[in-house]
Amino acid sequence: MPDFVDQVVLHITAGDGGNGCASVHREKFKPLGGPDGGNGGRGGDVILEVDPSTATLLDYHRRPHRKAENGKQGQGGHRDGANGADVVLPVPNGTVVKDARTGEVLVDLVGVGTRYVIAKGGQGGLGNAALASPRRKAPGFALLGEPGESLDVILELKSVADVALVGFPSAGKSSLIAAISAARPKIADYPFTTLVPNLGVVTAGDTVFTVADVPGLIPGASQGKGLGHEFLRHVERCDMLVHVIDCATMEPGRDPITDYEVIEAELHAYGKLEDRPRMVVLNKADVPDARELAEIVTPDFEARGLRVFTISAASHEGLREFVYAMGEWVAAARAARPVEEPTRLVIRPRQLGDAGFTVRQVGENTFQVTGEKPERWIRQTDFANDEAVGYLADRLERLGVEEELVKAGATAGAEVIIGSLEDGYVFDWQPTLSAESVRLGPRGTDSRLG
Repeated sequence: MPDFVDQVVLHITAGDGGNGCASVHREKFKPLGGPDGGNGGRGGDVILEVDPSTATLLDYHRRPHRKAENGKQGQGGHRDGANGADVVLPVPNGTVVKDARTGEVLVDLVGVGTRYVIAKGGQGGLGNAALASPRRKAPGFALLGEPGESLDVILELKSVADVALVGFPSAGKSSLIAAISAARPKIADYPFTTLVPNLGVVTAGDTVFTVADVPGLIPGASQGKGLGHEFLRHVERCDMLVHVIDCATMEPGRDPITDYEVIEAELHAYGKLEDRPRMVVLNKADVPDARELAEIVTPDFEARGLRVFTISAASHEGLREFVYAMGEWVAAARAARPVEEPTRLVIRPRQLGDAGFTVRQVGENTFQVTGEKPERWIRQTDFANDEAVGYLADRLERLGVEEELVKAGATAGAEVIIGSLEDGYVFDWQPTLSAESVRLGPRGTDSRLG
């Protein structure tokens, strides 16, 4: 089992709302004391929250199914059901949430304490006490609780750091981050020692910043070779890039200029990194031949407009100057960053004349009704109860669904689907709904309730 996971598929289900209660108050000498059924409780939400103590998605790799608590059913005596408990899932700073089905980015979670309701719990159904009216003084039905939202999401971690160290495997990035911070990454003299990003906190005078040691890149990384996509993802959020170049490598075809150009080609092919400033550090200056090579190639890098430092992560030569240069760089970038405006909630009013639903013809004498209200009311209705179906008919008529169906050309006996064509509720439409007229499920099935 890995100890660091930066991408998982999470199966999330919010809690269902509890059903309302249909109850009539009874006591001595008052056999019919009026409706007293309580409302069902709300289902719990599933919430993602950025937690500073969480650095990996490992827990969700082990347990990918998460469900919030259902709301409790209402009871007689005007007792409402308890709300279901929310489930708060801690995630690392820099977690991107995508819809697993479409790949659409739902939210980018940056900033400790940031919260996002990824799946909303279902509303509890109203009890018959709440449904009582001058027309229905003692309803013999209650509304059903709504199901909670359910979806599959991809959680993808992108490291949040000021500076990213990039370069070939074994260029000395892990040794460098260990030398300038308290991070203690695994270090060994063979390629791909680092398989996960390491973050180090570095202090340069009054400036404190973070540096990410990104696992080594190789040619083809932008196409995924050598886990390139997984590695490059952690570079995206960094404000600055530092090329760590091994001046002591003996591999054929390798030299500092070529190494720089290969890594730059991969960064360019990956995209989204063109605007990041660069710096070059020529590492392993404690090796005599490496120091000599560094002196030779420094003018070439400077001619490209790059700031160059010759260092040794092993002997700590040149590190102080390099660290303070990064600190100045970070401080300047932070000062130039625009002040973030506080997020304001914008409520967009519904346009005048918008009934909140649509009616369209989808076949010969077949019509589809879609909209938040009618679809929600359908889910709340107990179709085994004629009185509940009559209440639904009244609501749909008041909303204007009946009138719009007539305008669209529907006639008695028309097939009307409320919801999606695949699994919506299907009615053999009559001007007055009844329990015998509803069929639940895809068209072509006949599973009448009643």
